[in-house]
Amino acid sequence: MRIISPRTAKILATVVTAGVIVTGCASDRDDDGSGGDSGTFVFGAAGDPASLDPGLASDGETFRVTRQAFETLLATEPGGTELVGGLAETWESDPEGTEWTFHLRDGVTFHDGERLTGEAVCANFDRWYNWSGTYQNTTLSYYWQAVFGGFAENESEETPDPNYVGCEAPDELTAVIEVAEPSANYPGGFSLDAFGIHSPKSLEAYAQDEAAGEGENITFPDYSQRAGTVAGTGPFRVTDWDKGNGEVTLTRFDDYWGDPAGVGELVFRTIPEEDARRQALQAGDIHGYDLVAPADVATLEADGFQVPTRDVFNILYLGITQDRQDALGELEVRQAIAHAMDRENIVATQLPEGGVVATQFVPHTVDGHSEDVTTYAHDPQRARDLLAAAGHEDLALDFCYPTEVTRPYMPAPADIYELLRSDLEDAGITVNPVPLKWNPDYTETTRDGGCDIYLLGWTGDFNDAYNFLGTWFADYSKEWGFENEELFAMMAAASSEPDVETRVGLYQEINEYVMDFLPGVPISSSPPSIAFSPDVNPPTVSPLTQENFAEVSFR
Repeated sequence: MRIISPRTAKILATVVTAGVIVTGCASDRDDDGSGGDSGTFVFGAAGDPASLDPGLASDGETFRVTRQAFETLLATEPGGTELVGGLAETWESDPEGTEWTFHLRDGVTFHDGERLTGEAVCANFDRWYNWSGTYQNTTLSYYWQAVFGGFAENESEETPDPNYVGCEAPDELTAVIEVAEPSANYPGGFSLDAFGIHSPKSLEAYAQDEAAGEGENITFPDYSQRAGTVAGTGPFRVTDWDKGNGEVTLTRFDDYWGDPAGVGELVFRTIPEEDARRQALQAGDIHGYDLVAPADVATLEADGFQVPTRDVFNILYLGITQDRQDALGELEVRQAIAHAMDRENIVATQLPEGGVVATQFVPHTVDGHSEDVTTYAHDPQRARDLLAAAGHEDLALDFCYPTEVTRPYMPAPADIYELLRSDLEDAGITVNPVPLKWNPDYTETTRDGGCDIYLLGWTGDFNDAYNFLGTWFADYSKEWGFENEELFAMMAAASSEPDVETRVGLYQEINEYVMDFLPGVPISSSPPSIAFSPDVNPPTVSPLTQENFAEVSFR
């Protein structure tokens, strides 16, 4: 693979470089990067996908890959947050919001040659609804349970009641999905990557494999860990997954119903370290990577690289698991933790330009954000006084933070942890560090309530405040470890309110209530940057980090 310096890349980009750089990156793949195939685009990913079946996933690195091969009934407008048609050209619901009708595009073909029909859509939803055994673990069915509740036969008392009732196909190009109760999750939930539509033939093959295990020992089904079985309708099809080298290869699908992909081959190469991703881009080994360190933006731009910044649509927060120890169940202790944190310093030193201190668990770009919430200024002495009043001057906390990852809301987890550790210790709190590998250790440990305090965040899936608030506070969860029936009732009322304007007002009231109850401390919202080489026509950047790489081409 040819290595070029940043300065050389900048010069070449102004002359005839596209072929030089593409040939360099594609030469190891027996692809000359020119002519009819339009070349190979290589993207540096922060982590491996968990699965090639998006229905079994809940993480952004997986969805970045599967989004290119699988499509959903609804989609989000390029560069925005509003819903548009996906596999369904149009859709509508009954007045109660319990029956959703999707009018499918004609002439859509799956990667294995089968046609998209209403029956195929129903087969997918019925498959998710009828999952059993290990599939009912939230590690594999997080989004199904979050949006549609439980299953045809729940096997655990902790599994929510199902809200999905069924799906019918009155004709070849129509699917009608019925739910028991209206929810703010609809129609946005129909755009989630986890609900990408698979071909009927692939669903039959999936049934021959089974997930296994429990807790931290879950094994994904074999079909989801190798290329060759999964089949969607997207502009690319998955053709190889070299797990040993952290590389997934997708090839342009020539029978795609929409505009053809601008490159013949798309490769996601895992490069966990942020500096290594930047160096790979500068060397010409990759053509792009995500979550650019704020300090690197100006340098990359000066060397001719493209570094577009997305709009703010995320939240970073310090979570508190209240039932881990008695002290964390006391409001004064949680207030002390909030006052100990210098969030302004985190925004100033760790986030890109445009980052802001979060005052609540909904970013300011989402309707339902309130201007009338209780805030907690950095005040170490106030924190000490609150701990003393609560009788917890000797408070000690296990503080979990993730390793081997960068997230859109958390560009440098270890650095953010160190700043907060120092803040908490200045307020007299003893901190016991608990670093954990992001996938699966950290996500499973925090979800199971295994940390006193921890760093996590959320990038919105669609533009409704319930997608943030409902993710955390709709019901009891081990992650937060509290029972608050008043809050749960407020969430249920907002979720079932059909009038959007009224629902937004309910969200504002919930934000105000949550910041008084203080289950955790919102820290910041960040506009994450993504970088591309000079020879690339990049995709439209998405505030949801949902870029469509079929839009990529070489100049």
